[in-house]
Amino acid sequence: MTTSLNSVTKIPKMELSSSSGPVSMPKIGFGTAADNNDGATLISAVLESIKLGYRHFDTASFYGSEQALGEAIAEALRLGLIASRDDLFITSKLWPSEAHAHLVLPSLQKSLRTLQLEYLDLYLIHMPITVTPGKRELPFDKQDLMPMDFKSVWAAMEECQRLGLTKSIGVSNFSCKKLENLLSFATIPPSVNQVEMNPVWQQKKLTEFCKPNGIIVTAYSPLGAKGTSWGTNAVIDNEVLKEIAKTRGKTVAQVCLRWIYEQGAAPIVKSYNKERLKENLQIFDWELSEDDYDKIGQIKQHRMMPVEMLVSAHGPYKSVEELWDGEL
Repeated sequence: MTTSLNSVTKIPKMELSSSSGPVSMPKIGFGTAADNNDGATLISAVLESIKLGYRHFDTASFYGSEQALGEAIAEALRLGLIASRDDLFITSKLWPSEAHAHLVLPSLQKSLRTLQLEYLDLYLIHMPITVTPGKRELPFDKQDLMPMDFKSVWAAMEECQRLGLTKSIGVSNFSCKKLENLLSFATIPPSVNQVEMNPVWQQKKLTEFCKPNGIIVTAYSPLGAKGTSWGTNAVIDNEVLKEIAKTRGKTVAQVCLRWIYEQGAAPIVKSYNKERLKENLQIFDWELSEDDYDKIGQIKQHRMMPVEMLVSAHGPYKSVEELWDGEL
């Protein structure tokens, strides 16, 4: 069954700085992080999303979704849903156990093999921490944590871009303080910082830092990741957002995604439901009002991910604020 071209949503794009030539990133992405990534379900959802117009796909070695995403891309090409791999924007990430200078290139090469791709559009350092090689499971134990050698790890990321294995490089979960440190020595500055961001955790300080430094923010868990082990109902069930959605004739998800889009950030949203996939793209032809902004500005701020998800109770960090420099 073919899909009518008229049913494909054209998604706006943003230019990434510090890239190997011009690189355009679609302003909304399809996320693949899940507690249990069933390959067949993910392949089906990716194919459906491509039919609807999604072209930006976010994965990571840790998610266990690279293989299924690669198979879905190959199938999309076979079916003629896309003309070439170049039509897509693919992001993957370097896990803390591989955040050692000598492991960066092999880790990216492994991701490329798993994805069956020759290059990524964006490769991110997943977290600003390093753990013992081979220790992939969360939470990390105290004895496996070590300071990241940011200079050598970032130099290896830069080399990956120079080799053409990724068009752009960036980071994830980096605070203003850590970005400032990175910018002080980077030859190729990070193009992107992917962080938790939604109306319940608005990241104002971080976005204000990133804009003048040419760093685009991509937002994971833009709807709070309800239904996952790390997620919260606090976004989708927020009464202020429900009221705005009702008044505007939109879903709460659409209000959240539109708000992120209006901040100049790109939401990375996950759904395997066809109707919600479609709804999540219907955010580009309307705007939030000043009254909406006033209401959203008054929402009590609450971070979703507790430090216990990342570091065991016996770890050196007493809170996620300490882990992320009290900023993220």
